[in-house]
Amino acid sequence: MARTPISGTQHTLRAGPYEAVIASIGASLRILRHEGRDLVVPFEADELRPGYRGTTLAPWPNRVVDGVYTFAGVEYELALTEPKRGHALHGLASWLDFQVTDAGSDHVTLAATVEPQAGYPWRVEVTTTFALGADGLTQTVRARNDSAEPAPWGTGPHPYLVAGESALDEWTFELPAEEVLLVTDDRLIPTELRPVDADDAARFDYRDARPIGAAEIDHAYSGLVRDAAGFATVRLTDAAGTGVQLVWDAACPWVQIHTADLPAGPSHPAHRAGLAVEPMTCAPDAFNAADYSYDAGLIVLEPAAESTASWRIAAL
Repeated sequence: MARTPISGTQHTLRAGPYEAVIASIGASLRILRHEGRDLVVPFEADELRPGYRGTTLAPWPNRVVDGVYTFAGVEYELALTEPKRGHALHGLASWLDFQVTDAGSDHVTLAATVEPQAGYPWRVEVTTTFALGADGLTQTVRARNDSAEPAPWGTGPHPYLVAGESALDEWTFELPAEEVLLVTDDRLIPTELRPVDADDAARFDYRDARPIGAAEIDHAYSGLVRDAAGFATVRLTDAAGTGVQLVWDAACPWVQIHTADLPAGPSHPAHRAGLAVEPMTCAPDAFNAADYSYDAGLIVLEPAAESTASWRIAAL
């Protein structure tokens, strides 16, 4: 019997000039290519997935500060999966092995259950469909609360987009967001939601497309400007004329942007190798929504209730 790769069962999708490979561990987008060009930073099938690259984030995206939150009057404590900063990072689904419930040449649906556990005592069924078409790769995530009590919920993807062959510093970035969430320098704890044209936040303003340059970004944005159909779009382009865009629906009022700066710097091959663009149904630390003056967007799933969010990556 053939050994299953470290990243899990591989699901290859093809449609026109597009090819995608989904790995079952974490329902992770391992490869997305258009006419042979990478649109996301890939990884090997038999490679331990680097961090959260391409994974599906659930039942929360981003971080829970100190791994502690209060929900319905009860305090919970999560394992600290970001130990250097002391937070619980990116949920509980990233290392689950998602099972196939439906598949075809251009689509696959995977499902896994977040079981009740210390810090998150709810059972939530997570189902995600990856569908490849002429307009790119669309991922849809659906959650259903199979518990007897309401459950806190949030989700999002974690792709690192690639515009072309040049360095990230040379890529032009367009983000239609009017607000940025400022954070502490050391632990990225949210402090204040500010307009992107405010003096202390103007460096994060990409409403008009401009090169990323040497900017280091690991911040969430909100106040998204959407089209008539309710979609927000991030565009990333290379001087050679290639590019990639990520489009998401109104279920995600937040987006995290990260320039993939790593402590080892340029000596690490993943340092600034791609731009993480993570649409999110809620803000960082949304499980502590009551601590903030803005709407953090925490979803409360009632028993048997469902929640859906969707996003699409396409070549430019």
